[in-house]
Amino acid sequence: MPQPPPDDPEAGRPAPQPDPLVRRYLEHVRVEKRLAERTVTLYTLDLARLSGLAREAGVTLLQVQGPHVRRWVAQMHSRGRSPRGIALILSGWRGFYHWLGRQALVSANPVQDVHGPKAAKPLPKALSVDDAVRLAGFQDADADPWLEARDAAIVELLYGGGLRVGELVGLDTTAGPRARGWLDLAEGEAHVLGKGSKRRTVPIGAQAVRAVQSWLAQRDVAGRAGTEPALFIGRRGSRLSAQSIWQRLQQRSQRSGLGTPVHPHMLRHSFASHVLQSSSDLRAVQELLGHANISTTQVYTRLDFQHLAKAYDAAHPRARRKDPPR
Repeated sequence: MPQPPPDDPEAGRPAPQPDPLVRRYLEHVRVEKRLAERTVTLYTLDLARLSGLAREAGVTLLQVQGPHVRRWVAQMHSRGRSPRGIALILSGWRGFYHWLGRQALVSANPVQDVHGPKAAKPLPKALSVDDAVRLAGFQDADADPWLEARDAAIVELLYGGGLRVGELVGLDTTAGPRARGWLDLAEGEAHVLGKGSKRRTVPIGAQAVRAVQSWLAQRDVAGRAGTEPALFIGRRGSRLSAQSIWQRLQQRSQRSGLGTPVHPHMLRHSFASHVLQSSSDLRAVQELLGHANISTTQVYTRLDFQHLAKAYDAAHPRARRKDPPR
């Protein structure tokens, strides 16, 4: 028997028999719309909740108005229902009233303009400076020298330049009319094609330049590269995929002794966070990351504040709460 959603504070309570209108609607979504049985079960639970709330308010389902729905949303939120769970419930209610409107049973959808509370956006995960440097400086003496040189260059470019993994895999060994991206090692720059087909130039550090030079010296060992223009290739000589880079990076982070598996975007987040911590120049970070809107970049100010708050709590003599004077 299907179980109620895990974040439902009312889980386990027996649902009352569906209202006749609800039964008709559920038959409609099951037979005519052919929704999955799991979805129909969730609709049944959500509409049973709606029927119960309407009864408590002394109105029928056809008499429900927008203020009723807004009050019920506030109640669910105060009782611990998650924003995502409320959004799913509202979606089910909205579909029910849309169907009632098509049946000419209601003149307006009371849920149409009601929205649930906004879910808090999780902060992007970033490495500490020490962990990022540890990963970038890691050398696996037991690894294939060809793979070691390639993977070291990948880490240096992701962390040292803040590149997206798609921008990284698009890099070619030389510039050209068909190249999506390339490196100018003499100038210490990466020219990449980002989101929205927008080109940008990103500075890369001396460590990244040296790592790429070491990789280029190994790249065509045993003729693996052939005529492939890609900077980063796999064992068979074809352009390395984003998925392969994810896998290699996770393996490398584990071998280096980091406690958490690292993915490419985590290194991009680390790059942005560490540049912002040292420079406080949000506009510069926006340009480096290729964000069209600075509001996208502002999430890193939250990361930076967390870093500063921890440092303050650890070091400032007035950070700890003291007993009030008597």
